[in-house]
Amino acid sequence: MAKPDQNQVLRQLPIVVGIVAGCLLMLNRLLTPVLTDSQARSDALGIIVSALLILTGLLWQRIQPKPPDAVDLIGEEGFELAANLPDAAKTELAWASHLLLTNTVTRSLVVWYRGQVLLRRGVLGQTATVEPGAIVQRVLKTQKPVYLVNLNLYPGKVEFSYLPENTQGVICQPLGSQGVMILGANAPRSYTKQDEIWVAGIADKLDNTLSQLLQPEQS
Repeated sequence: MAKPDQNQVLRQLPIVVGIVAGCLLMLNRLLTPVLTDSQARSDALGIIVSALLILTGLLWQRIQPKPPDAVDLIGEEGFELAANLPDAAKTELAWASHLLLTNTVTRSLVVWYRGQVLLRRGVLGQTATVEPGAIVQRVLKTQKPVYLVNLNLYPGKVEFSYLPENTQGVICQPLGSQGVMILGANAPRSYTKQDEIWVAGIADKLDNTLSQLLQPEQS
C-alpha cells in the first residue's frame, strides 16, 4: 500500500486559498450595487494577490514535486549469510549491508559472488537462489552498474525472483568481474546520484575484501 504524501496539503494550500479568495472577490463584486473607486482598487489588489497565491502553489508543485509512491515490500525481514564464509568476510558483509540499508532507500539486498549467494538481508524474496539473467550477466561482463528506475516497466524483471515480488527499483552493482550486489527499493526513481556513488564505493571496498579473503575453490 502506498504511503501518503505528508506535504501534499501544504503544496496545494496556496492554490486553494487563491481560488477561494478570487471567487469571494468576484461574488462580492457582483453583489455590490454601487461600486466605489476605493472598492475597485481593493478588488484589483485582491485579484493580483489571489493570482500570486495560485502561481506560488503551481511553482511549489514543480520545485517540490510529489515523491514517488512507496510500497510495503512483500516478504519477511531476514539476515542470511553463507555458512562457509570466514568470520572476517561475514563481518565485512554485515557492515556493508547495514550501511546500505540504513543510509539509502535500499530495502532488500543480495550479494552473489563466484557463483554463490553470500548474503541476503532486508526484506527477503521467495527464493534464495540467484540464477544470473541477461541484466546481471551484462553487469558482470561490462563491470558497469545498471539502475532500473522502475522495475515494473522492464520485461526482464522476471530474473529478479530472489527479490520481493513488488520491488519497485533495482540497482545491479558489479563486484569486479566475479560478483554482483543487487539492491531493491520500495519506490521507483528513488535512488539519487549520491546514492549511486555511495553504492559504488561500498561495492569497491567489498570486492577488494572478498577477493582477498575468499579463494576461488570456495565458489
